[in-house]
Amino acid sequence: MKKLFFILFTSLLFPQENTQYIDGVAAIVENHIILKSDLAQMINMAAIQRRIDPRTSPEIFIHLQNTILQSMVDQKILLEMAVLDSIEVGEKDVETALDQQIEMLIAQAGSEEAAEEMLGQSIKSFRREFWFDMQDRLISEKYQQQLMNTVSVNRGLVRDFYKTYRDSLPVLPLKAKIRHLLIPIDPSASAKNETMDTLLKIKSQIIDGGLFADFAAEYSMDPGSSKKGGDLGWVKRGSVVKKFETAAFTLEEGTISNPVETEFGYHIIETLEKQGDKIKVRHILIAPEITAEDNKRAFNLATSYRDSISSLDDFKKFVEKHSADESTREIGGDLGWLNPENYPVPEIGQAVKYIDMNSCSPPINSSIGFHLLWLEGIKKGGRPNLKDHWPELEEMALNKTKMDWYQGWILKAREKFHFEIKQ
Repeated sequence: MKKLFFILFTSLLFPQENTQYIDGVAAIVENHIILKSDLAQMINMAAIQRRIDPRTSPEIFIHLQNTILQSMVDQKILLEMAVLDSIEVGEKDVETALDQQIEMLIAQAGSEEAAEEMLGQSIKSFRREFWFDMQDRLISEKYQQQLMNTVSVNRGLVRDFYKTYRDSLPVLPLKAKIRHLLIPIDPSASAKNETMDTLLKIKSQIIDGGLFADFAAEYSMDPGSSKKGGDLGWVKRGSVVKKFETAAFTLEEGTISNPVETEFGYHIIETLEKQGDKIKVRHILIAPEITAEDNKRAFNLATSYRDSISSLDDFKKFVEKHSADESTREIGGDLGWLNPENYPVPEIGQAVKYIDMNSCSPPINSSIGFHLLWLEGIKKGGRPNLKDHWPELEEMALNKTKMDWYQGWILKAREKFHFEIKQ
């Protein structure tokens, strides 16, 4: 195993130069062979995700290697069992899972180039080589999930779980069930027209030979893409706001749109390349200037709505008719149970401690507009107890029971199949 570690260790240190030396068999499960190269690929991904550097943490890396190898063996056993039960997954599910895997690797590595360096191959090559591995993984996970769906817990088991682990259970955050009605702060018509004129002039200059990237760096108000020439990289359907998505996906490659209005402002968009449900796209965003008069107008409108709301039914009706949040408009503005300490719109989280239960709040100002909030419920935080946190304890007990059950099941399953881990 130390020899195998050395091969994998050097592949992580020098991925481009030494990948060709990774070969041979790491393990055999029935008729399935686990290649050292496939094992190295899985370890590379895990090392990226967990930020483990084999040069500074060799012992942790060896443990990771052993864990992943056993996991790959168990996956092959699950795959054998899944085939017997005719478990299948669709190609679209594989593509979606592969997209998510690649996006996570790039995010954790810091960039596509860094991810490719750690993987020792291009993202395109990785996608091609890992496709069938991902299919096998999804099949085995689907079978594993079906097995564990048969596991359940009763009230007595939850109480026993709490009694055993009460001193080591994590502290739970306070949760609040919130609904909101969003009133955007709209700029004046003159400010909108001025912004559109500016973007149309920029578009004209680009068509006449100006560089899109230069204009994006100078004018775009999108901090995430302006320094990259407006480049958003590959964008999937459903990952950007609807109006932007509609415009970007209907553009011909290499053409620049007229100004497109979204809740963030106005964009000119260029779609560079299309691949099925993905496009490579860049944009320039300019938001019209918001004045004190615009703020006052939105505040007064929000206040007038609040004065007309006296019940939850009223609130839901006003949300359906007036809220600018398309994602929650049809569900009464429901944001679900949220942690006020880390909610993406901090002003909503901060307001929880100041607003009354089951009544419409005053207008709450945030970076995206004014919110009317309806606080439906509070779940206490702190150390879990049976009175206040039964659903959470039930879920913890179920997860622990499933994990224990699966460990016992896989130990017995290993006895039914021939497998050999090579040294």
